[in-house]
Amino acid sequence: MFGVSAVAEQRGTKKVKQRKGLSPRIFLDLVRTPLWDISIGGILVGFALQVVALKYGPLALVEPLIVCDLIFAAVINSYLRRVFDPVLLGGVIACAAGVVGFLVIARPTGGRSTVSFDVVLPLAAGLAAAMVGCAELARRSRDVRPLALALACGICYGVSAFLVKLLTAEFGGGLAAVFTNWPIYALAVVAPAGFLLQQNAFQSGTLLAPVLSIITACDPIISIFLAFLWLDEKLSSSPAAIFGQVVALLVMIFGIVVLAHHSPMVTRQAEQAQTQARAAPAQGPETPV
Repeated sequence: MFGVSAVAEQRGTKKVKQRKGLSPRIFLDLVRTPLWDISIGGILVGFALQVVALKYGPLALVEPLIVCDLIFAAVINSYLRRVFDPVLLGGVIACAAGVVGFLVIARPTGGRSTVSFDVVLPLAAGLAAAMVGCAELARRSRDVRPLALALACGICYGVSAFLVKLLTAEFGGGLAAVFTNWPIYALAVVAPAGFLLQQNAFQSGTLLAPVLSIITACDPIISIFLAFLWLDEKLSSSPAAIFGQVVALLVMIFGIVVLAHHSPMVTRQAEQAQTQARAAPAQGPETPV
């Protein structure tokens, strides 16, 4: 659902007038575009399916599978554009092999869906330290800024998945249980922060593929770490298994990097750059002011 929605969203934005970066007027144009509306519905359905998966499955199992949205988005976009790319095929194979390899070797099992309130302080402290570190990197170098913001965004998304996992344990108690426990309020802060960081990362960088790669890769890695640390989810822990898991995650990240260069968003950016390059000679030299 996330993969299909990404393609539909990208194609929907092509049907409206081009606006300035982050102009709110684009949303008024987009809501009148049926394809874009369908994409938003697909995102909501995808998120609902993710919540259900986290309700019944370990966090370290579910989140690596979410990486498949990039696989489907790149493949569907390539098919619709009638472009066969062997590099894309290699990225699909590498990404899928990395995800499957990690799940087969790690065999994430067990775990719990509730943690004590004591987790809030170390989680908040760790998240704050990561945000401050990324902000400092972004401040020091303009070139590193989009990558640092993407890293902060990926961390927020990984923490958000952890909080959603905790939130699913409260569903059985009804709305009272949901709104009288801390995960819902932490999620209300972390998830929007991740979204804002993502928009700023996309706006700050001229190349979207590295930003998209970092965000996509960080989400499952942070989720796996938090699941192991606080949810007591069990992963194979023999030296050979740990080595295999690291190798599988590296293969997955390599596939993510390749696929990110073929994602609908990046493809659209490349098409716009080509269009501007072709139009530039026809505009003639600028008149000095």
